Amino acid sequence: MKTEASQKTVPLDDFMIEELLAGYGITPYQKPEDWVFASDSHRAGAKRGKQPCWPMTSMRMFIKPVAKRLGMGNISWHTFRHTYSNLLQANGEDPKVVQELLRHSSIKITMGTFTRRQ
Repeated sequence: MKTEASQKTVPLDDFMIEELLAGYGITPYQKPEDWVFASDSHRAGAKRGKQPCWPMTSMRMFIKPVAKRLGMGNISWHTFRHTYSNLLQANGEDPKVVQELLRHSSIKITMGTFTRRQ
């Protein structure tokens, strides 16, 4: 995490909680010290489940192939952040709440970088 603010609790809706619990029910990594998104790489050896899956690996192996099949073009993790910010704005959320949820240090960053003005 870049800052202490990045370590705050992230709110999840009921659908996301259900999906995470379903995944937890089928993963071999169910110990309290295991990561939710654990690396299953054979190279990890005895540390399998004890190390996180690298975000860029998930993007390359899972997300980008699905996006390509759906005709979405090139996407990145920031695509998700931009979409989240714009959906919050479209729903009329207060910009300060968006700033907090995106963990930005200033409202200027939130409004100038991540939110498309309508």
